Amino acid sequence: MANWRKFILWFAQEHVDFRVQEFDSLVKMFGLQVRRLTEHTMKPFWLVEFRDTDTALQYASRSISLRAMFELYAHSNKLPEFHQRLRNHVTENWGTLAEYFRLESSFKIVVETYNKHFSQKEKVEKIESMDYLPIEGPVNLKNPQVEWWYIEFWGLNPTAVPPEPEEIMFGRLVANGQRHLIKELSLKQRKFIGNTSMDAQLSLLMANQAMVRDGDLVFDPFVGTGSLLVSAAKWGGYVLGADIDYMMVHARCRPSRITQKVREKDESIRANLKQYGCADRYMDVVVADFSNPVWDSRISFDSIITDPPYGIREATEKVEKKISLRADTRSENMVHYPSTSHYSLQSLYGDLLEFAAKHLKMGGRLVCWLPFHSEDYDPKMLPQHQNLNLIANSEQQLTGNTARRLLTYEKCSEYSPTQPLLGSTTQVTTLSQDFRDRYFNNALESRKERRMRKAELREQARVEMNARGKIPTDGRSKKCDLNKARFV
Repeated sequence: MANWRKFILWFAQEHVDFRVQEFDSLVKMFGLQVRRLTEHTMKPFWLVEFRDTDTALQYASRSISLRAMFELYAHSNKLPEFHQRLRNHVTENWGTLAEYFRLESSFKIVVETYNKHFSQKEKVEKIESMDYLPIEGPVNLKNPQVEWWYIEFWGLNPTAVPPEPEEIMFGRLVANGQRHLIKELSLKQRKFIGNTSMDAQLSLLMANQAMVRDGDLVFDPFVGTGSLLVSAAKWGGYVLGADIDYMMVHARCRPSRITQKVREKDESIRANLKQYGCADRYMDVVVADFSNPVWDSRISFDSIITDPPYGIREATEKVEKKISLRADTRSENMVHYPSTSHYSLQSLYGDLLEFAAKHLKMGGRLVCWLPFHSEDYDPKMLPQHQNLNLIANSEQQLTGNTARRLLTYEKCSEYSPTQPLLGSTTQVTTLSQDFRDRYFNNALESRKERRMRKAELREQARVEMNARGKIPTDGRSKKCDLNKARFV
């Protein structure tokens, strides 16, 4: 018990609902011994106990939600008590702390507050109030050898700031989280992106919840531009993807960047991974219809990470099976373009869970998004499968009255084709099956009415331009000519 050490975890206050799930996933992945002392998980500062410093550093080496980690020296909600505890801690642990107070050790002290602004003068006064600390080294504000942080937490409500801080903490900076990867993998500088490319931060969080380890085989059945593959490969996974959209997989679709007219020849998912130094972990992407799986029953994945299409910016399609009574007039050398039909969210999520139950390794994880309208949400609507346990469920607000939930399933038993799905899948997906229709038609005006109104405004603009002697341009014709030029 004596070697347990207390730390302060400082989290970024964004995607707050995801931090607990990421924390629990990383603790399980590394097999860490940890005690969470802070019960209110919405706070940006947590007090935790790790078995030792190496264990704490393992967690910091993967966390995206974590901004920084500090070894706790003192903690209280009363200022006099805080200073007394800080004095006692330094005195009682001088044998292990002496190296940080050496004459040759440069240092700096940072004053951090949450929900309260301090002037520079007030910050200096806070630092001078701790003049009893035996600090003898030189000050170095740019690159110090030792960095101490004084932290005051003044609650979460900016409209009701308490008269005194709720928590006062002091500690030594031990490690930073991995938030630098958010900027490193930013879509702004990525080689190949599309309209639905997943944000780098969410992609990394999904890979952490999937517990992607070095050497894992990771699959995305709705790969799009491969954003999820990038994050999985960054954590050491070997990545494989599939998608029904031939144009997207082969980077022949229209560019989404407003300054880009045509795709560059080397744009591809492989190019993205090469850009981030992960080309050796790219296996392949294939054009395939998920409703008609092409995978051998013997293949198994360590994790499946995906963001299925919702029918908003990308169509939900599957290959249509037609039984024709007419004679087949096609010859062998004729190109066949299979027709597609709507792939309902009900069928899609049923197939996704069934696929995960078949092809995940025992203990492997499926991490996926489920869209819904906020007033419709009920835990009963979440897809279920008797071979999969739902172990994480976090919400992200989208636009208006829509949201999506990041669901994490873990395979708990071997798949048997005779076992039916648990629960009523009809009830589960009836609430989200009409997600697209409600998204476009739940506003004050329907989609058709909006199109008609905009058409009238365009016609009115043309009339006014003619009256002023200006020549209107046909933007639609230009757009069609631009698309044709890409294939010449």
